[in-house]
Amino acid sequence: MHCPICNHPESRVVDTRVSPDGTSIRRRRECDRCGYRFSTSEIVELLNLVVIKRDGSHELYSRDKMERGLRRALEKRPHTDADFRGLVNGVELDIQRLNSTEVKSSDLGTIVMDRLKAFDKVAYIRFASVYRSFEDVKTFQAELDRLMASGRVPTSKQKKTTRRSRKKASR
Repeated sequence: MHCPICNHPESRVVDTRVSPDGTSIRRRRECDRCGYRFSTSEIVELLNLVVIKRDGSHELYSRDKMERGLRRALEKRPHTDADFRGLVNGVELDIQRLNSTEVKSSDLGTIVMDRLKAFDKVAYIRFASVYRSFEDVKTFQAELDRLMASGRVPTSKQKKTTRRSRKKASR
């Protein structure tokens, strides 16, 4: 690893830390020439993974492209950088579990939607509306109904009841 200050090619590792999810390593290094300390990080990459698009064309997997789509879906939604990294790493872990050098874009989209559904329901609906190309309000409503039927999303009526019961309990 070249020193960012003096460009000397030799440095030694002073400290190594593995991320809690085990998908990245942060190393603290010190230059052998000038003594400058700097950090590097290593992340797991999916190499040689080809995505088969809907039209039959092939494209190399791009983590950046997936991250852009997730960031767009999560725009103005509350989440931390660590949560986002965990989401991306979880998606890539699911892709790796397929144990294949090729993956259909539809399978990739399903993996992303499954992870998003557990991560943020609003982001899930945003992503699904683009990914599934909802044609009209009825298909959008059908997806919302499926999400509500899963029993994980409280309705606005349930939220009000909960707030009222809290006020009564505090009196």
